[in-house]
Amino acid sequence: MRFMFSSYRHFSRSSRLRPACQAALVAAAMSLAVFAQSAKVHEWRDYAGGPEGTRYVDLKQINKSNIGKLEVAWSYPWAETMFNPIVAHGMIFIRARNKSLVALDAVTGKEIWIHEGLAGATERGINYWESADGDDRRLIYTLGDYLQEIDAKTGKSIRSFGKDGAVDLREGLGRNPTTIRVQSNTPGKVFENLVMIGSATGEAYFSAPGDLRAFDVRTGNLVWQFHTVPHPGEYGYDTWANKDAWKYIGGTNMWGEASVDSARGIAYFTTGSSTFDYYGADRVGPDLFANCLIALDARTGKRLWHFQNVHHDMWDYDDVAAPMLITINHNGKKVDAVAMAGKTGYLYVFDRVTGEPIWPIVEKPAPTKTEVPGEVLSRTQPIPTAPPPFGRLTYTAKDINPYMLTDEQRAKFLERLSKDRNEGQFTPIGFSEVIHMPGNHGGANWGETSANPTDGTVYVISYSAPAFMRLLTADEQKARGTGGRGGPGMALYGQNCQGCHGANLAGGDTVPSLVGITSRRAALDLRKIILEDAAAEADAVEARPASRPVRSSTVVPCGPAKASPSARAACRTTRRVSITQQTASRWKAMAWSSPPSARPGQP
Repeated sequence: MRFMFSSYRHFSRSSRLRPACQAALVAAAMSLAVFAQSAKVHEWRDYAGGPEGTRYVDLKQINKSNIGKLEVAWSYPWAETMFNPIVAHGMIFIRARNKSLVALDAVTGKEIWIHEGLAGATERGINYWESADGDDRRLIYTLGDYLQEIDAKTGKSIRSFGKDGAVDLREGLGRNPTTIRVQSNTPGKVFENLVMIGSATGEAYFSAPGDLRAFDVRTGNLVWQFHTVPHPGEYGYDTWANKDAWKYIGGTNMWGEASVDSARGIAYFTTGSSTFDYYGADRVGPDLFANCLIALDARTGKRLWHFQNVHHDMWDYDDVAAPMLITINHNGKKVDAVAMAGKTGYLYVFDRVTGEPIWPIVEKPAPTKTEVPGEVLSRTQPIPTAPPPFGRLTYTAKDINPYMLTDEQRAKFLERLSKDRNEGQFTPIGFSEVIHMPGNHGGANWGETSANPTDGTVYVISYSAPAFMRLLTADEQKARGTGGRGGPGMALYGQNCQGCHGANLAGGDTVPSLVGITSRRAALDLRKIILEDAAAEADAVEARPASRPVRSSTVVPCGPAKASPSARAACRTTRRVSITQQTASRWKAMAWSSPPSARPGQP
């Protein structure tokens, strides 16, 4: 097995609350004699190329010797760069034109149909399914916590799916559906007539559990459900000290990527930490099935095997990168393996059928001293003996970039480092600052793994950025004006703002901090900003080009496609009012909701 990686730093978010990054989709062609050869048609019917998630395609015509001679055949200027297109039957399905889903002719780049009004739909990609005879073709996506489908040939919503064209994903999770969010920006996986999905439940107290679920592609009926926080009598239930944990613990969800061994019917899911990410006194124990690679029977949801790579996670080391399905030579024979790259900076490699590690993974002592009341840390953490780490695991004074700080800044930073607790990547978080490397944004994240299934090579993009963290006391949290974790304000924040501004409101390199925003800006000013953004978004949803081949509407259409201009304007005004009123009520909850009563031992 070969293993390749690179380290990079990526800043993708703008300073706006809802960044929209668009660029041209470009198709290249070559006038070379080699193109006259009869070749297998290559399609891209999955978010990651295929069910295995390797992002690999066996190209023969384009290679290192002729790639420099490629010429632009056509371009489409409205495609969004974050979205991974689907290619099937000579059509390319992309996200573009004010959050619409657009079908393009793969040969000419011409629009075939446009399905509008999809602001809030899955941003990173969609799922594709077709019947055995290829006559029924469907695009599957989530929008506003609802699973929906579009006819890939016509661009029309499929109303026979679910209830009037939608399945409410908030139902069946043991929570009040009106108080939770579940929609992930990463699509699931299609296997046979099933679509298997994860969720993005938010990181607040009392968020939804991250159950793995499979739905019938034709009907929308639930086929199986795997409880990632085990219920009484289920495997893993005894790993939770509090036997009622399944009633209130959230997270343990797959918000990242999955892979499927189609030949064997095995689906491999990655899961993140339990909530709250950085505090675990109310979830004492290893916390199965948080931070796991889980192999399930794709047809039934039955657990085949699992591996937990972080016990009792309090560092936000979610597993999110797609497990790579490869075949390697090991001890003189070929072995079908699955390799998962973690935020921890390690690659974990297993026999994909039995779950046995290809190379030993040993439990090594981890620091357990903590200043947080009620916190009980795991005494060991699993560390692979091979391959070596692909990410940097330490950060000290000698690692400071010599080209980015003034002498005064360097002196202050060195003083800060000297005071911080720094015992490696599993340093316990407390009320004093600690250092983690690669950190909660480090290691491998979604979209950062690929593989060559023919030779066992795994490619990993590694993000190396130290995390400086500490918990806030109750008084500090109140002084910052962040409200109470788990209240309606934080639930709305998690659904609408957290993706850019972070769970702690601190923002990032290109995203402004919202810490103490209510003390820096008047409530009326904030309300005005949010309403103006909502109005702009409403106008963007309704914006239409001068001409197009086919118009389609979502499950809740804004009038007939061929309505008169005056009728369209009236509908646009109505929708604008609806959106602004909804946003206003959300802001009211965010700004003035009272924090819930704290549980015993909660900081």
